Amino acid sequence: MAIFNRKNKAKAADIDNNGDAAPTEKEKVKWSKRPANTAFKQQRLKAWQPILTPKAVLPTLFIIGLIFAPIGALIVWGSGKVTTITLDYTQCDASAPTDGSFAVMPSSAYGYDLKSSSPISASSISAPTWSFSNDTSRSIGEQARCEIEFEAPYDLGPGVFLYYKLTNYYQNHRRYVQSLDSSQLKGDYRSASDIDSGDCKPITSSGGKPYYPCGLIANSVFNDTFPQFVMLNPQNGAQNQTYNFTDSGIAWGGIAKNYVETPGYGSPSDVLPPPNWHLKYPNGYSEFPNLRADEHFQIWMRVAALPTFRKLWARNDHEVMTQGRYRVVANMNYPVKQFSGTKSIVISTVSWIGGKQPFLGWAYIAAAILCVVLALAGLIRHLVKPRKLGDMTLLSWNQPNTIGR
Repeated sequence: MAIFNRKNKAKAADIDNNGDAAPTEKEKVKWSKRPANTAFKQQRLKAWQPILTPKAVLPTLFIIGLIFAPIGALIVWGSGKVTTITLDYTQCDASAPTDGSFAVMPSSAYGYDLKSSSPISASSISAPTWSFSNDTSRSIGEQARCEIEFEAPYDLGPGVFLYYKLTNYYQNHRRYVQSLDSSQLKGDYRSASDIDSGDCKPITSSGGKPYYPCGLIANSVFNDTFPQFVMLNPQNGAQNQTYNFTDSGIAWGGIAKNYVETPGYGSPSDVLPPPNWHLKYPNGYSEFPNLRADEHFQIWMRVAALPTFRKLWARNDHEVMTQGRYRVVANMNYPVKQFSGTKSIVISTVSWIGGKQPFLGWAYIAAAILCVVLALAGLIRHLVKPRKLGDMTLLSWNQPNTIGR
């Protein structure tokens, strides 16, 4: 009986608790979570495992240095062909004469960054002068006016760009960056409740009407203007000549698609201009602003990553700014003193590399010098006291497969 019972128990072991037959060994492998025995799933793919020897490392460092050095020198040379004139007019309303005369600007308020091949030095150029006037009889937004006269030391361009530059202005603040409604800018109807519950806080709505465009970025758009740019006493004896800038084509291509000419509201009275747009729209909208054509607005909405930045205001791609003295007028509306910032006018040319920015070139040169120095130090160390290398054939991946032996 005992033998009979053991056989019954063995047969019962092949049956699970539910009365079904127990899985076979083949079925166990099939149902297992173990990855398939392939080179990819078992991580047996061939890989490059380089051995860093002096014969490999030292030539590589020398080659990197020889490649980076001319690239950096070329970038620095291209940047050196650019001329930049910076005129800081932050303190014009407080320091410039108000009686119509012109006084010399402080040396800290202007700068000439001339091209490297310039036959003259920045110190030999006459200092710019400025004058301030506040005439309430002028149109709103043009009452506070700063006039600056400066020298163009030689012919500039063609390809002359007019920028405004701001400092200590943190456009990259998280709350500032998020404060907009892209759907509203693209023309979708957004009610006051939609705006209030969106990302435009704190510039959302007033009196049940939404702001258009809403948000901190749109509300703080730069509103100083530069209506006049003339050459004084040209060499040909003619009267003052206007140097014609244009604000067409200053924004990147493709940005305009993010804005519409007419938003999704029935009437301009259904929305309000942002609070800080009162100079341009003192009585509200009589018609919707055409944001698709307003390239100044589009440039401002592309927030800067650093607290010191400049944004393009106008350009002249065809005319040379001839050598001589020029006068630029700035209508001062944008407050910067309250956050200890500054605002400047920047006149710049360009080269094949763009604006004046030699940092990238010097970074390449510094990397080249570092690589060459390390290569020379390693070469001297290897020649004076070489290190004996091990036998490469003893590395594990160079050994024959001994698994299972």
